[in-house]
Amino acid sequence: MPRKLIPLLVAVAVGVGACSGTDRQVCPDSSEEWVRYQMFLGRGTTSGEVVDDSAWDAFLRDSVTPRFPDGLTVVDGYGQWRDAGGEIRGERSTVLVILVPPGEDAAGRVDEISHEYEERFMQESVLRVVDQACVSFS
Repeated sequence: MPRKLIPLLVAVAVGVGACSGTDRQVCPDSSEEWVRYQMFLGRGTTSGEVVDDSAWDAFLRDSVTPRFPDGLTVVDGYGQWRDAGGEIRGERSTVLVILVPPGEDAAGRVDEISHEYEERFMQESVLRVVDQACVSFS
């Protein structure tokens, strides 16, 4: 399976409940509905190199944080897929989670981060998931 199909498969697995037609999530009174952006960033490159921690830290510092200075979450992970030859492949990955309040248009900044990561680290694609989340700070 080509790597371009991975985002579709992961999006279905991660966000199947988020896109259930016209049903909208009703947030409790103690929370607000925000938009959650998730980017799944592979740490292997098409040339077989690895995006090491220092390269990732520089990307986070120089490309992500200036676009979202109010906060974000980085989660280390592992992803896998079946390649065109039928072999299961895997790599270390990083999940970037960004929550934005109602009315804040962040889609363009998320796209910029995604495209910059693809170019800088020779990625075929970056999976992006957008859904609604009930958020409260206590």
